[in-house]
Amino acid sequence: MKRLSTFLAVLLFGFTAIAQESVNISKSEVKWNGKKVTGEHWGYVKMKKGTLEIKDNEIVSGQFIVDMTTINNEDLEDKKWNDKLVGHLKSDDFFSVEKYPESTLKVIESTSFKNGEAAVEGELTIKDITHPVSFIVKKDGKIYTTIVTLDRTKYNIKYGSGKFFDNLGDNMIYDDFTLEAKIVTE
Repeated sequence: MKRLSTFLAVLLFGFTAIAQESVNISKSEVKWNGKKVTGEHWGYVKMKKGTLEIKDNEIVSGQFIVDMTTINNEDLEDKKWNDKLVGHLKSDDFFSVEKYPESTLKVIESTSFKNGEAAVEGELTIKDITHPVSFIVKKDGKIYTTIVTLDRTKYNIKYGSGKFFDNLGDNMIYDDFTLEAKIVTE
């Protein structure tokens, strides 16, 4: 009998707690920001699906799928110019959303959360090109936030880049852009 109770205790309490958390798509958001010599543009892209696995106060895995066809612009009020910019972002000059409608982020590993922050390593895929990314995630209850700075040219987005084109002057677009994510779990 003692063996049975010991076995049950190990079975019930011997495993580390793992929580698989689904992402609430309607409450989560991904904001993009791109800058050029003469200013900047920003908008949102919608998340299609996401999950996080938390173990011992650490993100042990996660996957986020973004629907690139939903990219929009929020800073241009003139509909004609807004539509023109969004169409250009969706074109082959930038994200080629017809050919690559999704981008993904996979969490590979992270440190444990300390003071509400953890360092995360992952793999970001844009236009079927994958590169490692590192960023800090802040946790507040079931809300996870981060800001990631990326070099768009690593994902074959070269339009207006000073690395690839000469004499762009005021038409140069900076290679780095940011993604600011707020992930809300259920």
